[in-house]
Amino acid sequence: MKTRPLGIVANPASGKDVRRLVARASVFDNQEKRAIVVRALTGAAAAGVRNVVYFNDKHSIAATALKDLEETNAINIKARPVDIEATGTALDTIAAARAMHEADCGAVIVLGGDGTSRAFTMGWRTPYLMPLSTGTNNVFPQMLEATVAGSAAGLIATRALGRRALPQPAKVIDVEIDGERDDLALIDAAFTSDRFVGTRALLNPERLRELLLTRADPAAVGMTSIGGLIRCVDAEQDEGLSVSLSATPKRGTIKLTAPMAPGFFQVVHVSATRRIKLNGQVTWKGPGVIALDGERERFLKPGQQARLTVRRNGPRVIDVVSVMQAAAKTSIFTGRARVKTK
Repeated sequence: MKTRPLGIVANPASGKDVRRLVARASVFDNQEKRAIVVRALTGAAAAGVRNVVYFNDKHSIAATALKDLEETNAINIKARPVDIEATGTALDTIAAARAMHEADCGAVIVLGGDGTSRAFTMGWRTPYLMPLSTGTNNVFPQMLEATVAGSAAGLIATRALGRRALPQPAKVIDVEIDGERDDLALIDAAFTSDRFVGTRALLNPERLRELLLTRADPAAVGMTSIGGLIRCVDAEQDEGLSVSLSATPKRGTIKLTAPMAPGFFQVVHVSATRRIKLNGQVTWKGPGVIALDGERERFLKPGQQARLTVRRNGPRVIDVVSVMQAAAKTSIFTGRARVKTK
């Protein structure tokens, strides 16, 4: 039986943005990303993957990793690039996602930060996704050893476990803006008092006015930590969290010191929080800028409205632990022989 291919996308721009000038985030160079792809493909091959579809970015991260593996005869995999022209922008990831959907990829490994995973989701809403962290504020991607992550992604891509360990869809925030194209966020949407998009990173907390979070995580950095340090919402809960903020301390506000970026704490003033049920909606009215997953993306003109809805219809994020535990209960990695236990 022909198995579905595994997709590979490595964002060469992730882990290199302006926040490294003011915060203390790690830098993931392209050599390290190639090494991650090599390990992930080695794990995928061990799990039975024989076909790979990859995005050939301008730095040839995935292509070079595949060449390294071919030259050492490390794995037996047939690989082909998706037929798109690289532009060096987020449009590449969106186009790659669409192409991998058309190629019927059984799962996709994506290297990047929250923004890369968001761009992929804009191109393909419901893939089986293994997002590996190589970005700045990484809440959606996971910091995992790529060898095992590749094995788990391979088992899902080939459906070697049947329907066992298949994950449910993640939560997303759908953004509808009057008279403009729709948008989305995976973790957080923020409304600021800025009058132009400018530098995309969010670095001025006094300009924050509203947040909508799919996760409020006290153990993460970025917008999600603001909600998480007051009212936790995890990935499994069927709700989001709305947070209202003030530029200055006022009566009834909470002064909160939150990790806005790696190694970088700032003070924010929280005036209210409210749990938002699935399919619940909040409305923001311009003027102001909407930031999605940490990057300022959309400007609302005076009087223009945006309606934001929390839904559970996003990517199916592969749970490495659940997949590998399911694999341990089968004979996949034991040569079809059963190990006797006492």
